[in-house]
Amino acid sequence: MDHDDVDIAERFSAGDERALADAYARWSGIVHSLARRALGIDADAEDVTQQVFISAWRGRSTFDPSKGQLGAWLIGIARRRIADALEARTKVRRIEESWAASSGADERSELVDIAERLMMADELERLEPVPRRVMALAFYGDMTHSEIADSTGIPLGTVKSHIRRSLGRLRTRLEVDDDASR
Repeated sequence: MDHDDVDIAERFSAGDERALADAYARWSGIVHSLARRALGIDADAEDVTQQVFISAWRGRSTFDPSKGQLGAWLIGIARRRIADALEARTKVRRIEESWAASSGADERSELVDIAERLMMADELERLEPVPRRVMALAFYGDMTHSEIADSTGIPLGTVKSHIRRSLGRLRTRLEVDDDASR
């Protein structure tokens, strides 16, 4: 192991903020490359890379330089974040497919459609302002992720993250509401 790597690891575990920057400079390329290969989308890989270093910094008290290398520890965190991103992507796809299937049903009455729109509007109002705006542009403005990013100035990866997290929250709340009404 490189002497500089040992120094970075020791300073990192001690809470030296400069060590976070040094660790990022040293290992972010590897983390990003792994995420890019697994996810296939550069913006998602950038999100995962940021999440890895934020998680590592917040959890630095669990890192013990005497038990292993900082780079290996970061790669372990990256693998978990990549798995989380793939799982979230699958959940979003299921929700989008469900949404598309249910919104195209001809047998739905206009009254049920209006009730669902009101319920969705109420759920969107519960979101924080930025995710609410992003979701409103997606649902009501029928805008793509890229169009939302362009019109709001929010980075594409952040737009996708807002949509993914918001859909998860909405789905959870709607499932809870649906279970309660049965």
